Amino acid sequence: MPGAAVAGPDGGLRCPWALSTEEYVAYHDTEWGRPVHGDDALYERLCLEAFQSGLSWLTILRRREGFRKAFADFEIAKVAEFGEADAERLLADPGIIRNRAKIAATLANAKVLAGWGAGELDELIWSHAPERPAAAPRSTTQVPAVTPESVALAKALKKAGLRFVGPTTAYALMQACGLVNDHLATCVSRNQ
Repeated sequence: MPGAAVAGPDGGLRCPWALSTEEYVAYHDTEWGRPVHGDDALYERLCLEAFQSGLSWLTILRRREGFRKAFADFEIAKVAEFGEADAERLLADPGIIRNRAKIAATLANAKVLAGWGAGELDELIWSHAPERPAAAPRSTTQVPAVTPESVALAKALKKAGLRFVGPTTAYALMQACGLVNDHLATCVSRNQ
């Protein structure tokens, strides 16, 4: 079946996208699809998903530590204090993706979120988790790129003043942070 789970280095079946590099295997096995909570942690994932737009996720994974260093470990309160000099520094930083619009959105989003109460971002994002889990996909062809919940989440984030949060980015966030479980039915990570 096209897009079916494939045997990994240890023989266990995995989602086929996860097997092209060691970084993907580690990310797939230990992080992707596992519940993430906390405003700063979710802000980081939201930012990284925005930076990934139009690029390979591997590009982001390989620069993740550079992003953390450049953006003060994605602590919302600290990033909200970044100014023009910081924006220029970020545009010159080879450790991240130097996209002016994505950097501006990351800084603007921190300024918006700094005005929220503790737990509000977590609550907003998790309120869009599907009420019932979808059936486990048997192949990657059964995994959507957008769902009604991701459309609603993107609208809610935009209404709150956040940028670079379209429905596809919102769904990728939902997958990465465990709001949905898109590990294939036979994947070793499906029920972990």
